[in-house]
Amino acid sequence: AHIDLIRGYGKFTADPEPTIEVDGQKYTAPHILIATGGRPVVPPDCEVPGASLGITSDGFFDLEELPRHSVVVGAGYIAVEIVGILSTLGSKSSLLIRRDKVQAVTKSPSGLLEVTVTSSEPGHKPTVKVIRDVDCLLWAIGRKPNTEELCLDHVGVKVDPHNHVVVDEFQNTTRKGIYAIGDVCGKALLTPVAIAAGRKLALRLFGNQQHARLDYSNIPTVVFSHPPIGTVGLTEDEAISVYGKDNVKIYSTLFTPMYHAVTQRKVKCVMKLVCAGKEEKVVGLHMQGLGCDEMLQGFAVAIKMGATKADFDNTVAIHPTSAEELVTLR
Repeated sequence: AHIDLIRGYGKFTADPEPTIEVDGQKYTAPHILIATGGRPVVPPDCEVPGASLGITSDGFFDLEELPRHSVVVGAGYIAVEIVGILSTLGSKSSLLIRRDKVQAVTKSPSGLLEVTVTSSEPGHKPTVKVIRDVDCLLWAIGRKPNTEELCLDHVGVKVDPHNHVVVDEFQNTTRKGIYAIGDVCGKALLTPVAIAAGRKLALRLFGNQQHARLDYSNIPTVVFSHPPIGTVGLTEDEAISVYGKDNVKIYSTLFTPMYHAVTQRKVKCVMKLVCAGKEEKVVGLHMQGLGCDEMLQGFAVAIKMGATKADFDNTVAIHPTSAEELVTLR
């Protein structure tokens, strides 16, 4: 592939032309791409005493045995998915979300952790509880970009207040010839998004497609929880802010999938279509339930193409499936 792999930590220099230095060796090129990604955030011990006793999603993959008692802090994709994995495998698991604030983490003589948490409910006084005998505390409270050590100021590449690289719709930074893609840009932090943006950039720079760019609208995403959550497009509130309340119509349903028809535990499936305008263009689809992760991809194509509610209605349902609910909503 004619690619030279250079191992080391690179940073920009103050040379007249954009230049990267790695272990004393300098490199320059007409096109330089920043794709350094991000890393998990962990509170400093000065803010949460003992926070460093926990691990992150990186450390999760280094675990050699299943923790008996796990505490996961966070409410995003990573937190929900990891706590689901741990719980399914048999670990006693607790998920601390936004209303739960970790005050301190201490290690007991047995080597297990004690996590002190303050919980707040609207209209109630905060309560303090201690979660004992924890052998795995995992922080999943967000990620930050790997930009601090790049010396971006040497080449005039701007960053936002959160240190994400500022780019335009074509992935250009504020310095000509330097581009950025992926998590380091702080937009749609998903691997397929970074891959797609990279391909578009390659086509623009080397494939004679000068207008190639990634359209960041209507990117489908899934939380692989149990059951999974799938979403694409605008939420109801977002649609109202864009189109106005009178121009937005919601179609929704709640049902028991056929898979659970004869089981004692009735796991529900919920679906919502967000439509806008007189033509009822489908601008959002949100659902949770068995199979929602797989069915979302096809519906995302239709929404990306500008499908309307009438297009959904004119599609013959596949019976018996959960997906048929989306083309029979009334």
